[in-house]
Formats: sequence, structure tokens, C-alpha cells
Amino acid sequence: MGGLHILSIERHESRRIDNQLRGRSGRQGDLGSSRFYLSLEDDLLRIFGSDRISGIMDKLGMDAGEPIEHSMLSKAIENAQRKVEAHNFEIRKHLLDYDDVMNKQREVIYSQRRQILTGKDMREELYGFIDDIAADLVDTYTDEKGLSEEWDWKALEERLLGRFSVRLDIPKEEKEDLDQAALEEKIATVARHAYENQITLFGDEEMARVERFIVLQTLDNLWKDHLLNMDHLREGIGLVGYGQKDPLQEYRREGYDMFMAMIQRFREESISLLLRIRPMRERETEEMEARRRKQQQSMSYGRGDGDDKPKTVKRKGQKVGRNDPCPCGSGKKYKKCCGRK
Repeated sequence: MGGLHILSIERHESRRIDNQLRGRSGRQGDLGSSRFYLSLEDDLLRIFGSDRISGIMDKLGMDAGEPIEHSMLSKAIENAQRKVEAHNFEIRKHLLDYDDVMNKQREVIYSQRRQILTGKDMREELYGFIDDIAADLVDTYTDEKGLSEEWDWKALEERLLGRFSVRLDIPKEEKEDLDQAALEEKIATVARHAYENQITLFGDEEMARVERFIVLQTLDNLWKDHLLNMDHLREGIGLVGYGQKDPLQEYRREGYDMFMAMIQRFREESISLLLRIRPMRERETEEMEARRRKQQQSMSYGRGDGDDKPKTVKRKGQKVGRNDPCPCGSGKKYKKCCGRK
């Protein structure tokens, strides 16, 4: 049957697509042909050099709508396609650089999740969380250069009690001799002792299950929030270019700071929940189970699964017409007496 003759009304921004179209013109080994019709208003020409071509047409006195055929024009179009391809390549490369930032963070989080899910003993790691929290609290509420009497003891004690249910009782005379390292060790010791009390309260095996559940749930919730925050950061990071800063470098720096802040919140919230949680008493468990059964029963009744159906209301006696005497005995018509109510 021979090859095909393909007509196209524009050139694609990628030379590969145009070459594929040309290749479709051949059938069963027979030669085909292709012809492209372009306008100076096409995006490819409008962005790359249509003004120059229009100027040449004006100088040559060519009329509008007159076709132009020349090898230089075809070469100019191919050069424009090369520029577009190079621009698209830079965009893809830039996207990969941004994705690498998130990939490194994903590796850390997924590695942590795998350790939790595979049932690894987390006790020593949680004790490490306590040590990190103690160091952060000391950095927040004390000053290395200041005297211990000037430290914010009240805020530190309130934070420990309110956030971790840990009471820090240090005599006033002992506070005067404490340095930051000694205070950090004291906070960690008190918190570890409180955690050991939790283990005794729950039992070792039950506490291990509670640890995995709380740590995994806390990590997942914070990670989801972090992904959303990173998306917001990526959407607005291009604006730093107006301040003569590299958006990619700023994205890496701010993304790292946000990730480390998320890790710190993860440690703090995990320890906070594990120190404040209490086992349910048998009576509370029974009451909760009773409420659950009651809710299930009310839901089944609400679906209308029972045999009882609402009965139709039937009128007793004959219906009174509007112009009939009112049954109340007033002598008036029903519509002007009781029927008006």
C-alpha cells in the first residue's frame, strides 16, 4: 500500500516527538513523507525568535499569510527545540536535587519504623531519649555563664512536672553548688527512676508493647505533619532568590532544621506519653466494655433491624367536615370554632 504522508500543524518542543511522527509515515518498509505547517504565533516560535523572523518578512516586503520555506528556518526551529529540551532537563535535574533532601530524611524515618515493627527492644534507646531531653532542658532554662541562683528554676520544675509528671526536688542550698552537667545528670536520673516505676506498674512485657505502640504512633503523626510542612516550604522557597540566595541551599538548610526539630519533638512526646500513661483498672475496663455494648445495641436499634414497626395512627370516630356543627356543642360551624385552632 505504500507509506503514509503525514501533515502536522505544529512542531513539538521535543525533537524526539517529531522524529517519532516522521517514523510513523513509513509502513511495512515503504517510504513515507511528512510535512509540518507552522505559524509565527506558535509557542515554540513565539518564545524563540518569531520577532526576528517577522522583521525579516517586513524587510523583504512579504505579505501576511505568505508561506516561508527555507533550510535556515528549519534549523532555527531545531535550535529552539534544543533550548527547550535543555531547559526541561535542568528542571528535572533541579527536582531530583529537591527530592534527594526528602529521600535522606525518609531513610532515617523508615529505618526507625522498621526497628519498631520488627520488635526490637527499645528500652535503651528510650533511656537515650531521656538523656537528650535532660540536656535540652538544661540548655533552655540555664545559662553557662550565669550563676545557678539566676537560673529559671521555677520554669524548669513546672516543665518537668507538667510535661513529664516528674517532680524535681532539689534543696536550695544544693542548687547553689550545681553546674549544668550535674543538673543534667540529676534530671536524667529522676526521669529514669520515674520510667522504671512505669515498668513496674505495667509489667515488663506489657510495657514493651505500650512502648512500641506509642513510639510508632507518635512517629507517624509527626512525620505526616513534617511532610506537609516540607511541601509548604518547597512551594515558597523560590522567593528567597529575590534576596540573592540559592533556593536549593536554603531548602536544604531549612529542611534540615525542620527535620531535627521534628526528631526532638518525637523524642519529647514519646517520653511524655510513656511517663504519664496509666494502666486501666479492671472496673474501668468493665465499664468501658459495657458502654461499648450499649452503643452497639443502640446502633442496631437505630438501623431498624428489630421486628417492632411504628404503628399507623387511626382516627377514632367520623371525620368532622368544615361546615358541620362543631362537636363541642357551641352551635357554630366547625371551621369557625375548634377547626380554627
